[in-house]
Formats: sequence, structure tokens, C-alpha cells
Amino acid sequence: MSSVYYTKDHEYISVDGDVGVVGISDYAQEQLGDVVFVELPEIGKVIKKGEECAVVESVKAASEIYAPVDGEVVEINESLEGNPVSVNEDAMGAGWFFKVKNIDAAQLDGLMDEKAYADYLMTLS
Repeated sequence: MSSVYYTKDHEYISVDGDVGVVGISDYAQEQLGDVVFVELPEIGKVIKKGEECAVVESVKAASEIYAPVDGEVVEINESLEGNPVSVNEDAMGAGWFFKVKNIDAAQLDGLMDEKAYADYLMTLS
């Protein structure tokens, strides 16, 4: 069973075992509009929580994606290179960005669960 956590910058990480899937939330993709390009990290890259690790560009703006936790990139969603619109179609599913392993589980405690994230979104409107 996977657990989903969110950052205040609207990244999510869905953790199942020792691997986390990272992407942007539905809220983030709605704010960006039509996604036209995604720059993903290299496989094997060691990322640090809070550091820029990817970029997403839309017709409205370009936005950095920050690592929600420390870890090592073990897989990227190569289908986004030819079909970045899947971020808009299914941000929390087929539109994922990359997978990480060697996650520092203690860092997950500093992230929001789904309810806390929904409450946070209510403060933004």
C-alpha cells in the first residue's frame, strides 16, 4: 500500500516500500495550464530535499520541481519527453516525473498527508 505526501511547492511523493514516485499535484498542473515540456533528472543522480531536480514548462510559465526528500533517481518517466500533456491528463498517475530510492523516511514526517494538503490548498484561495 502506498502513502502519498505533499510539499508546499505542490510536489507529491507516493511511497511504496523503499521507492517513491515524484510528480506534481493536480493543483499544480491546473495552475500551470497546458504542459509543453518537462526536463527530468538523470538516472543515478542523488537529490537532496528542497533542491531543484526537474523543470516543467507550460504555455503560462516555467517552474522548478524541488526534491521532496533525499534519494537517488532510479527511473524517469521517458514518455513525458514525447507526451508532456500526460501531466495535465493524469498528474498523479501517468504524469509522474521520476522514481527515487534510498529515501530518508524521517523526511516524510515533514511533508503533508492528503488531508493536510487539502487544508493547505484551502488557505491559498
